[in-house]
Formats: sequence, structure tokens, C-alpha cells
Amino acid sequence: MKRGLVLEGGALRGLFSAGVMDVLMEHGVRFDGVVGVSAGACFGCNYKSHQAGRVLRYNLRYAHDPRYCSVWSLLTTGGIFGPHFAYYALPQRLDPFDISAFDSDPMEFHLVATDVQTGEAVYRRFDRFRPDMYEWILASSSMPLVSRVVTIGDQQLLDGGIADSIPLRYFQDQGFERNLVVLTQPANYHKTPLRHPRLVRRLLSRYPRFVDAWLRRHEMYNAELRYIAEQQAAGRCLILCPDSTLPVGRISHNRRHMRQAYQLGRDLATAQLPRILAYLGQ
Repeated sequence: MKRGLVLEGGALRGLFSAGVMDVLMEHGVRFDGVVGVSAGACFGCNYKSHQAGRVLRYNLRYAHDPRYCSVWSLLTTGGIFGPHFAYYALPQRLDPFDISAFDSDPMEFHLVATDVQTGEAVYRRFDRFRPDMYEWILASSSMPLVSRVVTIGDQQLLDGGIADSIPLRYFQDQGFERNLVVLTQPANYHKTPLRHPRLVRRLLSRYPRFVDAWLRRHEMYNAELRYIAEQQAAGRCLILCPDSTLPVGRISHNRRHMRQAYQLGRDLATAQLPRILAYLGQ
């Protein structure tokens, strides 16, 4: 029976998921695969590389560094999270990603991006590290309007959450029968339609199918929420989510709020650890 970890995005709300993952890593909880969307991909790869604590560490360290996340970065690099700094300099030199550990673990690592030409989800699997993995994580995490389109081969890509925010169904199709789903919004959350649709269409007029997907995202997201609730009721997944709206938003420079979101994830995973282990058969 294949066991999977499914990670929603949410930019810095993903610190909640990092708290959950660190507790699970510290207790030796094993999965056969992890799939992450946006921040879920950025942070989820650390499960396969066994780097508990890394996500919180570098987010706190660079919280006020304009190269990491700032309007200055947006104006000078085209990305509010500096593409070169956050996705290359940081994992390669400043807080190194452990490629050897990543390659040694048999866990599958999957991520989701959105093709801006088709508006459809694109999935990539990495069993071992390849240099283009950083590019795919960047693509999965590139929020529209505040990030440049990422070109990989003949594909142009942005935020995976536009096309598939909670890829449980995808992972089930890959043969994962028991899945732990970590959300970054509370259980009563309901996504509302995008504001200013005419402005979005004007600004992204080159990508009409992507815009269509973005404007329908609330429908897709709420349908996925219903699906995972049904799957949990049937015993086919287990959902972990915060009890209330997290103290940190998608973008934040407040270290105290970051620690709070991370600690909420740790506290929930610790409290639910017996239930998680029982569900996964460990």
C-alpha cells in the first residue's frame, strides 16, 4: 500500500505545513511519495532530503532581506520572491539543499505547475535530483502578476495552484491509497471569486486560457475541498488543517507571525500523531 503526503500551497502559510512535516520527520514517519503545490513544493522537497527545521530557518533568516521577498525584488527581477536568490543562491550556497540525502531516499517527489498556454495542470516527478528541479519548483511557486512566466523547454508555466490546488485525486491516480493531506486554510474556508476580473484579463491578455482557469479557480478549489472531505469520510485520506486563519499571510516579514504559524503546525501534528500513525499503519 503506497502512502502519500499531499501539500497545499499558500506561500508563507506553508510554514504551518513545515511545522507538521518537521514533527513527522522527527518521529520517523515515512511516506512513499510527496506531492506539493507552490509553497508545498518548495517546502515539501525537504521531507525527501530529511532536512527538518530548514524551512523555518531560512525564512526567518531572510525575512527582511530585499533579495528574498520584496517590492524591490519584484521591480528588479520580475518576481516578488527573488527568482535567482530564493531558488538558486539559497539552496545552492546560503542554506544548502541536501542533494545526496534527497537522492538516497526512495520517496517519490511530485510537484504541480500550470501551463499558461492551456490553463491546465502539469505534473513532474523527481526520484533523484536534476538541475531543472529548481526551475520546476520556481514555476510551481510563481504567483501570477507578481512573478514572471517560467519557461522550461517548450512550456511556459506559473503557479500550480491555479489548475490543481489540492492534488489528492492526482496522487490517487498514481497509486497512492492512503494519503495525509495538509491544508493551510481552516476547515470552514470557502474560496470566493477573484476580484477585478477585467483587470486580470487586461494584464494577462496574452494567456486567455490561463486567465479563464484563474477566474474559475474558486470553483475548482471548492470542489477539491468537497472531494477531500468525501475521501476522508470514506477512509481514503486524512486531513490536517489549522483550526482558524493562520497569523501569517501569503507574504509576510513578521518573524513572530512566522514562528506562530510554524508552531501551530507542530502542535497539531504532535496532538494528532497517534491518529496519523494509526492511519498510515505505522
